[in-house]
Formats: sequence, C-alpha cells, structure tokens
Amino acid sequence: MASPRLVATFAALSGLLLACSPSTPAPESQSPDTKPLSTHAPMPAAPVCDLAALSPRDKLAQLLTVGVTDAADARSVVSEQHVGGIMIGSWTDLSMLNDGSLPDISAAGPLPLAVTVDEEGGRVSRLASLIGEQPSARVLAQTKSVDEVYGIALERGKKMRGLGITVDFAPVVDVTSDPDDTVVGDRSFGDDPAKVTEYAGAYARGLRDAGVLPVLKHFPGHGHGSGDSHTAGVVTTPPLAELQNNDLVPYRTLTTQAPVAVMVGHLEVPGLTGSDPASLSPAAYDLLRSGNYGGPGFNGVIYTDDLSSMAAINQRYGVAAAVLKALQAGADNALWITTDEVPAVLDGLEKALADGQLNQAAVDAAVQRNADAKGGVRC
Repeated sequence: MASPRLVATFAALSGLLLACSPSTPAPESQSPDTKPLSTHAPMPAAPVCDLAALSPRDKLAQLLTVGVTDAADARSVVSEQHVGGIMIGSWTDLSMLNDGSLPDISAAGPLPLAVTVDEEGGRVSRLASLIGEQPSARVLAQTKSVDEVYGIALERGKKMRGLGITVDFAPVVDVTSDPDDTVVGDRSFGDDPAKVTEYAGAYARGLRDAGVLPVLKHFPGHGHGSGDSHTAGVVTTPPLAELQNNDLVPYRTLTTQAPVAVMVGHLEVPGLTGSDPASLSPAAYDLLRSGNYGGPGFNGVIYTDDLSSMAAINQRYGVAAAVLKALQAGADNALWITTDEVPAVLDGLEKALADGQLNQAAVDAAVQRNADAKGGVRC
C-alpha cells in the first residue's frame, strides 16, 4: 500500500494540472462576408467529484491513453472525448510541454489527466531535448551504484514533473543478457533477476519520489522472448515455469512498492496464454492480480503495451477490437499511439458494455484504480 505521504504527494501534484481554457477550432467553410457562429471549442467537462456520476461513455474513456501529435490534438481528444490519458511520443511536438498549453488541456476532462511518456533513457528517450540524455539501464547498472541510480531517476523525474508529465513507462524490468541493440538488450539492467530488482527498484523509487508514477514493463517478461513484438506477429517466451524463476522475479518485490503500475507485453507464454498475447489474455492478468507466480497480488493500474503499431497485435486485430479484447481480459488502461480512432473505439466499447460483453463492475473497478493512481477525483 502507498504511504500517506506518497498518496498526498500524488494528490497534490495532480491538482497542479487543473485549470480551464477554451480553444479555437477551424470552421468547416466560410465565405468572405460571413462570420463563424462561435470561435470556442467545446466547453471543458464539469469536474466530477463522484466517479459513479460519470456517464458510461466517460467511464470507458477514462480507460484509454492515446498518443498525441501536439497541443491541438491533445486538447481536442481530452475536451471532446474525455480520455483519461495522453502519451507524449517521438512524434509529438514537445512545445506543448513548455508553452503553457498543458494545464488547460489537463483540466478539459472530467477527471485529472494522466500525461504519460516512454522515457527510459538510452535509446528510448522522448524528452532528451528537454531534460538531457541518460545512459541506458544496462550502462547504469554497470557503472553506477544503486543510490546513484536513485538520484538520477529522482532528478529526471523532477524535470519531467516540471513539464507536466505524471506517468513514465519505465523502468524496464525485463531480465536479459541479449546484445545491446536487440529489442530489450541494453534497456535491461542485466541478466540477474536480483540485480534487476535492485536497480529497477531504485529507478522506480526515484520517479515516485519526484511525483511521477513508474510503470514496470513488460510483464510477464520480454527478456527471453523469441523476437521483437514491434515487428514480429508472434513473440513467444519460455514456459511459465521457467519465467517464475527468472523473468517474473522482479515483480515479486517491485509490485509491492506503491504507487506503481505495470505494463503487460504482447507475449505468448506457453502454459499460460495459449495463442493469445499476454496483453489480451485473461490468464495473464489473473496471474498478475492473484500473485500466482510466487509474488503478491497486485491491485494497481495495469496498462497494455501499444495496441496500434506493434505487429504482435496489428497483424491480428484493428485498434477497436484490440482495445475491447484488452479490457475484457482485465486491462485497466488500453494504450495506443493516435487519436483518430477514439470515437469509434468508444462507440464499440459502449455497445459492448450495453450488450454485456464488458462487465460493468470490472469497468467501475478499473476507473477507480485509474483515479486512485492520479491522486483521486478533483473535489
């Protein structure tokens, strides 16, 4: 459980993002002698003090995190669709983080907005131009002490928090000795589960103490996978029995150090997922929730890996189908990298909820976990 100090810190920091501001969409067409009826964007959603007061569509929207291209894209998807999170990616115009746009965008939905980023350091760094570069996890583990790694993460976390970032999809807790340039490679702290636990734990603690929610990835372990889930339609791990004594070991400790979230990878696990990737497998989510891998049960937020651009998913499903399957399987938050499909995704989810394909109690529980990770509701 989170300490009162940490919960208070996250609640206070979430409040820093709250404000209201209109924006200006372009009219569809306009002759020289006519004026638009309005130059204002849709009004921001009224703040919600009781999660039960959210509409079914808004509850479902809180379970989505989508990549944005710039401030206008973010403002539109938050104010019009009320998504719970946005992702800052390699394609994002980073000026939205330092031009004063973000507080107004964050306040445009009914609940505080999760502003997420994939900032691991090394070759996966989206914010290097703003917060500086950092060596890869492997180099950190080879050249720095655990305390030094904590300090590095704390400093970078404070810089991220100053930009408005609230969630970092880091650290990688995959266990591997693969060459640096492979899919995990130098993104891992090493091939010793105990060392990975120690160093990843220090990194997560630094982010957490800076007010940024760390996300452990890629459950149940990509380090010994058969390929790259970005480019391969099927990536298979060793059998579950082998993962329990290696790849899953860091989760036994790190999932107890709240607040923390977990990202589930697109990995087929013999003895667990069948032909489904873990991100779409009820058995994988149940393993994490129950702790039946030798760890504790986990009741924090569970994210999917990207459901749109990675071959392990998009060679099988479109975004709407993948999001539905992920939420049915047990994900709290479905992640993908564009905003254009959000309305269609929500249409499909609303229908699934009405038809009983999505369980209302499970949706409500996921909404609550996401809200708790943000520090609670606004009021």
